This record gives sequence, C-alpha cells and structure tokens, in this order.
Amino acid sequence: MHPVMLLPDHADTSKLRQALWRHRIGHRITDEADGQLLWVADPRQLDALKALVERWQQGEPLVLQQPNQHPRTMANSLAALKQVPVTALMIVISLVIFALISVFGDQLIVTLTIVPIGISGGELVFGNLTQTLTSGQVWRLLSPAFLHFGWMHLIFNLMWVWYFGRQVEALQGSRTMLLLLVVAGIGANVAQYATGTVLFGGMSGVVYALLAHVWLMSRRVPQSGFFVPQMLVVFMLGWMVFTMTDMAGSVGFGNVANEAHLGGLLVGLVTGWYYSSRRLKNR
Repeated sequence: MHPVMLLPDHADTSKLRQALWRHRIGHRITDEADGQLLWVADPRQLDALKALVERWQQGEPLVLQQPNQHPRTMANSLAALKQVPVTALMIVISLVIFALISVFGDQLIVTLTIVPIGISGGELVFGNLTQTLTSGQVWRLLSPAFLHFGWMHLIFNLMWVWYFGRQVEALQGSRTMLLLLVVAGIGANVAQYATGTVLFGGMSGVVYALLAHVWLMSRRVPQSGFFVPQMLVVFMLGWMVFTMTDMAGSVGFGNVANEAHLGGLLVGLVTGWYYSSRRLKNR
C-alpha cells in the first residue's frame, strides 16, 4: 500500500470508497492524528484515484459506469485477475473439480483423497500414506483441498479464498501466495489424516491459514496494507470452536474437518509471524 493524501477527519467517505471499488482501485483508509489517510494498492492507478477524489471533494456525482464502458469494465476485470493468478487458479480448479465430480462421481473423488480408497468384501479399505507417497502419488498431499462435497461448502470456502488471497498476492506476490497454498494445504490435510480420517476435503484449512496470516500482518505491521475486520476474526475462530463441540453435530454440522482447520490456522500464524517479523526488521 502507498499513502496518497489526507482526507478531512470526519468526512463521510462511503460514496468515495464505493466508487473506488467499482473502478477496481484497491485502497484503504486509515484514521490518523491529522485526518483520514487514503492509501492505494497499485501506484499505476494513482491518477484514476485522484480524479475520483477530486470529483468527490467538489460534490460531483460519481458516475460509476456508462453504457459504453462495458468493454473497458471487462478488460479491467481481466486485468484484476491477472494480478492475482494463483488465487484465481485456486478458485477455477476447485470449480472445475466440483463440476467433474458430477460426471465421474466416486472415481474422481478417490483419485484426489489423501490416500487411495476402495471397497473390499463390502467394507471400506484405504491405503497407507507412506506407501502412497513412495509409489509416486505425491499430489494426494494437496489434492483434498480442492475437493468439495456441496454448493455451500464450495461457495463458503472460495469466497474467503478470494477475500484473503487477493490481499496476500497483491501485497506479497504470487510466489508467497503459492507457498502459502502448498504449505497450508499439506499441513491441514496431514493434520486431518493424523486423526485417522481419510475421506475429507475442502479449502477451509487454507482459508484459516490465510485468515491467520492476514490478521497477524495487519496487527503487527499496520502500514503493510493488510486488513481484516476484528469481528470477522472473532466469527471465524468462534465457528471453528463451535464445530468442535457436540452441539455442532446436533444441528447438522458434525462432519467437519476440525483438525484441518486447526492445522491451517497454525500454519498461518507461523507464516504471518515470520513475514511480519521480516518486515519489522527491514524498517
């Protein structure tokens, strides 16, 4: 994030912020001693941001889209996706696999579970993780993260992947985002497998890693540009604790990969502490 200008202390910036988001201008407004400080994520959008601020200051209508702007809007959307390729690819792969499950069914699911699963003598049998890896099926360490077993499961996870992933990739780069995906995905999957569970899936372990990473960066390095509402942190941590209780099962949330959530959270705390410590050391 790059500081741009100070806005009046008590000014209502809601319309300005709405216009900035509609124009795909990543920004943040922080409360400072002298007023509200406006930040921009991409310096290349500085001129467009200043133009909107000037119209807002003069009380002019912030026209967000004209009828002949559709091609440019589409171009801007594609440009935004190109800035976060790892996050976008995570979402696309999850959607494609979810669609393919409806075609190939269990055949695809057992290809992506952490160890091979089959039926022998009418009973469920599954392989050993060590033997699975030595046979070359190393993708199984990560692939369960892309498995989702229902629309709500899929939408909930991908919504938070998009929310947190864009911040990580825009502010720390695609390489860091890819590293977080791999380490958090494997860490969450192995944590769940260690409890004796083999049939599980979902991106929620990665989501909790991203949550912890973004939260620590925002708390320890406020000028880094990371942001997550504290109530969202409370809600997601509360949800994780709730799904670990017997009460969750009584209302239909019993089959939850709790250890994957916890494993991902721990990974995110480690990476968030590491990267924020590096940032503080380099000041």
